[in-house]
Amino acid sequence: MLKSAALAETPPPMRRGRPRKSEQERDESLRRAELVRAAAQLFRAKGFDATPTRDIAAAAGMQSGSPFYYFESKSALLLAVMCDGMAQAKARQDAALQALPARAPARERLRALIRQHFEVLLGAGSDFIPVMLYEWRSLTAEQRQQVAAQKDGYEAAWMPSLNALHRTGQLQARPAVARLFIFGALNWTVQWFDPAGPRTLDDLTEQALCLFVGKA
Repeated sequence: MLKSAALAETPPPMRRGRPRKSEQERDESLRRAELVRAAAQLFRAKGFDATPTRDIAAAAGMQSGSPFYYFESKSALLLAVMCDGMAQAKARQDAALQALPARAPARERLRALIRQHFEVLLGAGSDFIPVMLYEWRSLTAEQRQQVAAQKDGYEAAWMPSLNALHRTGQLQARPAVARLFIFGALNWTVQWFDPAGPRTLDDLTEQALCLFVGKA
C-alpha cells in the first residue's frame, strides 16, 4: 500500500530540451522576424541613415513606436538584420555540406559552398548581405566584432576545401588569401547580377569554380 502511494506521488518525468513557446511568444517571434525582414529591405533600398523607424514599422504592419518594443534602437535593429542573416546563412551552408556524400571531393564541396553562397547573396530574402556590405560603418565597434565573429565562423567552413585543393595544386594561391579574393568576387555579384538576365545561379557557380580552381 505504501509502495502504491509512493508511486502515485512520484512526479512525471521532466520533458527534455527547450520548453515549448507559448502562443504569445510564437507571435512575438514572428513579428520580430517580420520587423527584421522589413528593415533589411528598406536599409538596402534607402540606406540606414535615410530610413526612419516609422517607415520600417509601416512596412511590417506595425504602429510607429512598435519597433522599440523589440529593439532598443535603430542601430540594434541594424545589428539584428546582419546577425540574423548570418545565422540563417550559416544554417543553410551547414545543411548544404551535410547533404554531400561523406567523401565528396574538395572540388564538389567548393561547388556546393559557392552555389549556396550565391543563394544567400542573390536568392529570396537576400537583403542582409548588401546591408552588411554597405552599412558596416553604421555599426559600433562592439557590434562590428559581433558580426565579424559570425562572418568568420561562416567563412571558416570553406578552409578545409581550399586547403585540400591547394595540396593537390588545383588552387594556386595560399588558401587564406584565396578565401579573401573569393568572397570579394562573389559578394560583388550583388552589384551586377540581373535575375531577369540569361545567367542562372548554376551558371554563375560553374564560372566561378573555373575562375578559382580551373576546369576539372
